[in-house]
Amino acid sequence: MRPSPVFRTMFGIGMKERDAAEVTVSHTALASFTALVDYLLSDKFDLGEEEGGRAQRALDLRELAQMYQVPRLELLCAQALQESVGPATAVPLLEAAHTTGDGRLLAQCRRYVADHAAEVRASGGVEQLRDFGVAKGLLGDALDQVAELKG
Repeated sequence: MRPSPVFRTMFGIGMKERDAAEVTVSHTALASFTALVDYLLSDKFDLGEEEGGRAQRALDLRELAQMYQVPRLELLCAQALQESVGPATAVPLLEAAHTTGDGRLLAQCRRYVADHAAEVRASGGVEQLRDFGVAKGLLGDALDQVAELKG
C-alpha cells in the first residue's frame, strides 16, 4: 500500500472519517477517486483504455494526487499527460497546463500546436479554445513563426 500522509491523518485516531459509514470527497468524480484508492491499495496506475478520456482522467487524478500528497502518482499522471498530447488533446491540455501552472506541459503543448497546426485544427482543437489568455499566446506563437519564416 502506498503511503499518504493525508489519508493516514484522516483515518487515524480522533478524526471523524475513521468511524464514518460514508466519507464525502468533494470536487472530484467517483471514477477519479476510485483510481486514487486503487493506486493507494495496489500500486496500480490505470487510466483506462479510452484514448480521449485518458488525458482528462490523468488531469483529475493528478489533482487528487497533489491534494492527498501522493507524489509518485502525481509524477505518473504528469508522464501520462505528456504522452497523451495529440491533435485532439493538445488545446485542452494547453489550457489545463496554463490553469495549473504546469510549465513543462504548457511548453510541450505549445510546441505541438505549432508543429502540427493543420492536424490540431482538423481535430477541432481551435474550436475547443475557451481561455482568452491561451488564445492570445497561441496567436503570438503563430505571429512569431510567420516573422521567422519571413526573416
